[in-house]
Formats: sequence, C-alpha cells, structure tokens
Amino acid sequence: MGINEEKIQVIAKIAVLVGVLAVSFAAIFVRWSAAPALITAMYRLLFAALLTCGVIFTRGEANFKAFAVQDMVLAMGSGVFLALHFYSWFVSLELTSVASSTVLVTMQPIFVVAGEYLLFRERVAPLAMLGIAISLTGSIFIGLGGSQELHRLYGDVLALLGALLVSVYLLIGRSLRKRVPMLEYTLVVYSTSTVVLLVLALVSNTPLHGYPAGTWLVFFLLALVPTMLGHSLFNWALKYLETSYISVNILGEPVGATVLAWLFFGEVPSVSEAVGGALILAGLYLFHQKRGINHNSRA
Repeated sequence: MGINEEKIQVIAKIAVLVGVLAVSFAAIFVRWSAAPALITAMYRLLFAALLTCGVIFTRGEANFKAFAVQDMVLAMGSGVFLALHFYSWFVSLELTSVASSTVLVTMQPIFVVAGEYLLFRERVAPLAMLGIAISLTGSIFIGLGGSQELHRLYGDVLALLGALLVSVYLLIGRSLRKRVPMLEYTLVVYSTSTVVLLVLALVSNTPLHGYPAGTWLVFFLLALVPTMLGHSLFNWALKYLETSYISVNILGEPVGATVLAWLFFGEVPSVSEAVGGALILAGLYLFHQKRGINHNSRA
C-alpha cells in the first residue's frame, strides 16, 4: 500500500468519526420538529440536496458524464432506500425512546457484513467479528434499558426496519463510489429521496407548509449537520473504506444520542444503557485494532 493511500485512509477514518458525531444529533433535531415524520424527512433531504448543489456550483461544472445508465439507476435506487430509512426511523422516534430507536437503527452491521459476503465475498476476521458482537450486545443492553411498554414495540420494529434499509443504501453506495464522483452521487441520492418522500406526502395529504419558524430551522440543521457532515462524509469515505468499517463506527451513534437526550430532554440513561454504551465502545476498539492489523498485513 502506497503512502498516499495510507494517508487518504487515515483522513477517511477521521471523516467517519466526524460523521458519527454529526449523526448523533439527528434524533435530537427530529424530536424538536413540530412537523410529521414524513415532512421532517422530506425537508431534511431537500435542503441537503440544495446545499450539495451549492457546493457543486462553487466548485464549477457538475460531472454527471461519469455515470453509466446502470449507475444512475442504482444511485436513484439508493435514494429510495435512504428515503424509506429516514421515514421509518423518524416515525420510530415518535413512538419509542431516543436510546432504543437509535440503538436498533444502528444495528446495520449485521446486514452489512452479510451483504458484503454475499455480494463481494469479503470476510471479516474472527476477532473483528467478536468486536461487532460485543458492540451489538451493548446495543441490546441500551435497548433493554428503555421502557418495555407494549405500545413502543411498533416503534422498535420500525427502527430495526430502518437499519435494514440503510444497509442496502450503504452497500449500493460502496459499489458506486468506486467509479462515480461523490458530490454528484450524493446529489442524485438526496434528490431522489426528496421526490419519494414528496410523493408519499402528497398521496397521504400531509401538509407541506404551515409549520413554525423553529421547525424550519430544524429542517435546515438536519440537512447541515447529520446529513452534510454525516451522510455526505460517509459517502465520500465509502470510496476508501469497507462498508462494514463505516457501519460498525455508526454503532457509536446511540452513545452520543443517549448522552444528548439526557442533556436536552432529561432522558437519564439507566444502568443497562450505561453498560451498553461501554460495551459498544469496547467492541469498536477491538474491531478497529483487528482491522488495522489486517490492513497492514496487506500493505
């Protein structure tokens, strides 16, 4: 492995950490929104698409020539899965606790690792798998620390569905980012997601306007922080890192979201949630250490 590639991987790993911190704010912003989940998700992606357009405009000419027809179809398909992920997760946040929802929605490593093996025949070393298992065990602890009221079951199921949907989005992005530019790919994804959610809003007669000014600020913050500084950084890093590496790092989101929910909403973590957070961090450390050894062995 050349030194330039090593440096870009280090930068990509830093970008992923920044992205995890950014997406940790998503649940907080969603709770602040006075709009239905469908509308909050739609405007988040609309503003994110507009911000991406602004970045492309300042850079110069857009490069969509790199997209083959099949690539464009896949990118749009990725946008569909991202839209459905946000919708299912945002509804989940209305029905269950921040800790339980973010824990379940970040369990995508199970689906991503399976998808990488089925699609790309990529194996994960046993100790790295142990790190994933420890982190997922921590996720379960956090989930069990929340209320067990039956009416929250639907929200928990929707959060788990969101994990499956975002896994497909990440796997498609991993394939495409090897050959298409990040900004253009991101613009196609966010624009497609916006259209999908707009159609759902129109079909369900959900109002598109009439929301307080604070909620419009929340829409913008969702676009700027967890989307541009979160998902966009993940999309960029997909060119240089395995999907499983990124998805396992996202397991740190429940820890950040739980702490933020404690600060902003007074949702005090239980002992079970605190233990779960510690397990997640321990699992992430083991995963990183083993992956680092594997990368060096292929240098």
